[in-house]
Amino acid sequence: MRLTCLLALPLVVWLGCSSSDPATPGTSNGDGGGGNGGGASGSSSGTDGGSADDSGSHGGNTTTTPDGGTIVAGNPDGSCKAGVPAAGQLVDVSTPTKVVGTGTAASCTFKALDTAVKAGGIITFDCGSAPTAIAVTATLNLPTDKNTVIDGGGKITLDGGGSVQIMVWNSGNFQYLDTRLTLQNITFANGKIAGSEPIPKAGPPCSQGFNAGEGGALFMRDGNLTVINSIFTNNEAATSGPDVGGGAIRMLGSKHGAIIVGSTFTNNRASNGAAVGCLFSELDVYNSLFDGNTATGHDANNNSTTCKVINNGQNETGSGGNGGALYSDGINVNVIVCGDKVVNNAAGANAFGGGLFFTSNNYGGTLTIADTNMTGNTGGHWTNVAEGATKDAGTAVGTNTKSLTITNSTLQGIK
Repeated sequence: MRLTCLLALPLVVWLGCSSSDPATPGTSNGDGGGGNGGGASGSSSGTDGGSADDSGSHGGNTTTTPDGGTIVAGNPDGSCKAGVPAAGQLVDVSTPTKVVGTGTAASCTFKALDTAVKAGGIITFDCGSAPTAIAVTATLNLPTDKNTVIDGGGKITLDGGGSVQIMVWNSGNFQYLDTRLTLQNITFANGKIAGSEPIPKAGPPCSQGFNAGEGGALFMRDGNLTVINSIFTNNEAATSGPDVGGGAIRMLGSKHGAIIVGSTFTNNRASNGAAVGCLFSELDVYNSLFDGNTATGHDANNNSTTCKVINNGQNETGSGGNGGALYSDGINVNVIVCGDKVVNNAAGANAFGGGLFFTSNNYGGTLTIADTNMTGNTGGHWTNVAEGATKDAGTAVGTNTKSLTITNSTLQGIK
């Protein structure tokens, strides 16, 4: 199901994410990594990321890059002062449904993992004391009729090898299910899904690229997602197309949306939403780091009769590039960014929102930015706000929103 909407702006059409109230799958102590103190910038009253518990650090999840470097989960420089809501707390995994492995790295096979994921429930790992990477040689398919929790204990990397999409949750419904996937203390690396369903061939200004190929690490349709203390690095989705997105995570039609806490997204790539791309799915992000992600499309997305070829029911022009880090689009969608560090991400050429692309197509959704550092990002920008006194989200954001709240944040382009 492909949904697009025409906006009265620099004539660009976009897509994204919405909903509310994530159902809490379980609890534990702690919340998410760090956040950012950030200097004063922006304005407005009130602000937080929702009703909160404490905001310490889950801690413990790191991964090693091919060049010997280390990636740590979460924003290292601060936190959401309001804390993280109950839905963002770790799930208790002390009584797992299935344990992958019997104490050694060799016992943690793809076959054992695939069997556990297909069955769902609470999944943990016993792969020995050292960090372990499991090569994902075929896409893991999650059940959609039950809650699933996958806890890597801060030691497990699921590695797509640069050729395999790592995980899929695919329901035929849209904003219907209450069931939830929780990913905690785990790393997703090198997942990849190539573009498919090529756009009808026509020269520029008509759109180029693909209509499918989304979520290099995780594609999720009609499910609800919690990510805690996890790392997504070097994942890739289709690199060109006006509507495709989600280099690491793609959410489509979620009833309760996605909540991301204390996690790190680095070096992910997609035409739109290089780290996280959402369409009709609430997006709430706390204490997380987005660094060096790249939207690879170009010229954004528009519906214009300058293109005589119909794609997705429109005369589509532009081939994406919106949302260098975060991307959200839909009706009555809200976005919360609290205690995050969003730096050095890039929108595509002639596209928008190097840090955040968010459009509420009916101006029914709100944007809240608190305790966040959003600097060093590149791309076009704009802010359209229907209500309230705060009218400028800075040069890393492209947004149409009902209201804009900014508190204790450093946003590029705002003094």
